[in-house]
Amino acid sequence: MGPGGAAAPVWRRAPRFAPCLLLRAPRGSSAQYRPCGGGEEWKKSPGPDRERSATKAAAAAAAFSETGENMIGQNETCNAEQIPMSYLTCTLYILEGWTGVEHLEEYLSYVVYLTWLFTPLLIAFLLPAIILVLLYISIVILHIYKRRTDLKEAYLNDFWDGARQMVATLWYVHARIWNGYEVCGLEKIPDGPALVVFYHGATPIDFFYFMAVVLIKKKRILHIVADHFVFSLPGFKLLLDVFSVLHGTQEECGKALTKGHLLAIAPGGVREALFSNENYILIWGNRKGFAQVAIDAKVPIIPMFTQNVRESIRSLGGLRLFRLMYEYLRLPVVPLYGNFPVKLRTYVGDPIPYKTNVTVDELADKVRLFYFNITECSIPIIYSKVANFLGGEGAFLPSHVYQWPILHYYD
Repeated sequence: MGPGGAAAPVWRRAPRFAPCLLLRAPRGSSAQYRPCGGGEEWKKSPGPDRERSATKAAAAAAAFSETGENMIGQNETCNAEQIPMSYLTCTLYILEGWTGVEHLEEYLSYVVYLTWLFTPLLIAFLLPAIILVLLYISIVILHIYKRRTDLKEAYLNDFWDGARQMVATLWYVHARIWNGYEVCGLEKIPDGPALVVFYHGATPIDFFYFMAVVLIKKKRILHIVADHFVFSLPGFKLLLDVFSVLHGTQEECGKALTKGHLLAIAPGGVREALFSNENYILIWGNRKGFAQVAIDAKVPIIPMFTQNVRESIRSLGGLRLFRLMYEYLRLPVVPLYGNFPVKLRTYVGDPIPYKTNVTVDELADKVRLFYFNITECSIPIIYSKVANFLGGEGAFLPSHVYQWPILHYYD
């Protein structure tokens, strides 16, 4: 029962024309509509309580305040004879009715408190990040400015030389800052033609770095063989043309080597990129075309390997589903993750010279052995398990090799 023996009050929603309205009227009486924002008189629907007095309205307001439901945010009040009501209070009670959650105001207050508490911490962590980004941009600009003389000379020689130098500088700066990139044995790259063979990580990020170093320090363009799907990527045509990326036929490779260029190839290709793992297992199968190209062009082979390339970016190629999808679709649909700032160091092996009496199998085996001997740490393996992982008959493991190298973090 309400004050004066009146019926218990009930809440009703206002019509659409009244913004944020709560209703309170005795049972059995006409509905009382009141706007929260004030400036408008009570609008009463027909009923037996049409002549309700302002005194009873004030008493109803007092009874309402005694229920303990304190109003918050009372920045807007009704006129002299209206119940104080804010838009926020109206919204809270409407939400409580819709959701059935009691004391919603307390939950919201707790959220506001947590936001107030952690906002300074978030700002404290975000501000240094903004400064760090600005520092990286400044470093890149300074490195490019430092090399302005080389860039001017490059533009005088060839139209695209300056563009290559700019792109190479950008990649080199990123490599040094993000991965502390280094090359050991760069002096082993000859001035003449040679075939560079490298292990394919989840992405060829290490080769991008290496190509930038060769272009900057050796002033040579490192041609590379890419998978066919790369040529179908939108917008890549200009990039592939400027940096001399080839489809990889033996005729194209032989022509590039006979012209005196450096040529790079990853025999494992996309399959090795996606389905090798942190043990750096070679997935070459019976691919020996690179050895045939080197023999035909009579050029040395230079093996190359980047430490920790598998720790930088990883793939989920261990799941059989992705392996089947690649075998049927021939698209690299395996998810990648990482790009962690780990230390990357590229090792350039001793050139394997061309010999007139060497066979394709012997030359390919010599290149493979470079990767078996790249580290001093190794573990015994069982050939059948490795062969099964590499694809059965196409798997390779020389009969005289009983150890498999595993690369570890080291400086």
